[in-house]
Amino acid sequence: MGLSEETLETLEKVGYEKPSPIQAAVIPIAVHKKDCIGQARTGTGKTCAFSLPILENIDHNSTDTQAIVLAPTRELSEQVGAEIRKLSGNHLCRTAVLVGGRPIRKQINDLKKGVQVVIGTPGRVIDLMHRKALDLHNVSIVVLDEADRMLDIGFRPDIEKILKRCPKERQTLLLSATLPPPVERLALRFMNNPDRVDMSEDGLSVETIDQYFVTVDADRKFRLLVNILMKERPQQCLVFTRTKRGAESLHKRFAGKLDKVAMMNGDLHQSKRDRIMKRFREGKVRLLIATDVVGRGIDVSGISHIINYDIPEYHDDYVHRVGRTGRLSSSEKGCAITFVTREQGDQLTSIEKRINKMLPEYQVDAFQAFRPRAPRQHVDDLKRNDDPIPEFSLS
Repeated sequence: MGLSEETLETLEKVGYEKPSPIQAAVIPIAVHKKDCIGQARTGTGKTCAFSLPILENIDHNSTDTQAIVLAPTRELSEQVGAEIRKLSGNHLCRTAVLVGGRPIRKQINDLKKGVQVVIGTPGRVIDLMHRKALDLHNVSIVVLDEADRMLDIGFRPDIEKILKRCPKERQTLLLSATLPPPVERLALRFMNNPDRVDMSEDGLSVETIDQYFVTVDADRKFRLLVNILMKERPQQCLVFTRTKRGAESLHKRFAGKLDKVAMMNGDLHQSKRDRIMKRFREGKVRLLIATDVVGRGIDVSGISHIINYDIPEYHDDYVHRVGRTGRLSSSEKGCAITFVTREQGDQLTSIEKRINKMLPEYQVDAFQAFRPRAPRQHVDDLKRNDDPIPEFSLS
């Protein structure tokens, strides 16, 4: 793939034996300093696909900032920084992670000492540019990681400002799980005749993920979730809600009922989010409830189940959520279950069209997930599934 012997030795030391499809396709292009668009689902190794070309092509004896990686979330930025440092081996690549929720003074001091690679969220990068702490004049490589998500959450103006401040003669790599029209327009405007690599398989690898839907009334979702957890006994489960308030409410309902449960949303202080993520990676948190913005920064190989407690608003978000399971380092198939109310049939159809697959219905024995539309029904039947849940565990 055009990698140096030193890099290959480092890969062997860290246990990387063979490239994933996206790595095998992108690395030979990127190593030769060509622009490239790489499309592949989450968890297929995109970070390594752009990290190795960066490490091959920067001058490790220089203190200039030569590469910048933009990512949508703090967590993802920090994971990318850790991956680059791990893969740098004996080069000891100097990096700075520039994200909100971290002391800006330390980031300024890191930049003053000289770093070769900057990784960060667009907002904090812009802030440090305005403070004259970050100089992009010597940048030769720009990476837009999870480009679709960055545009989803409103970073387009900041991304454009950053790209305009970088030299025109540069290499640009764009990695994304999906390529909606806004991402295509961004690539057309700021990239130079990029090679395209599509490993998305319509956005999702069905070979590594069992996907289901289940029809449920909104007021019976919680009881359904409990039944599924008791039936599946997941190794680790990530539950997605659409709103911060929904995540908080769901977490409160588990209080005192289930050990190893935690919640993450954008309102949590960064230090608390870091502690939760550390416990999740260590397996000390078994059930994590998260919103989309935070969930996009979660990269944990032990996740066995994804439950869409709220069906995603956009079908591309389904691809991002479900890509959290069935990951490269797992030999077991992942499982994704999406809760759908009877009014959300069109949204389910949109998802099925996006992934080019009809989802089978998940069966929960002895549980009535929705009320039949009968004119007369005994009041005891209506209440049966809404009683307080019993004490239970996942062990």
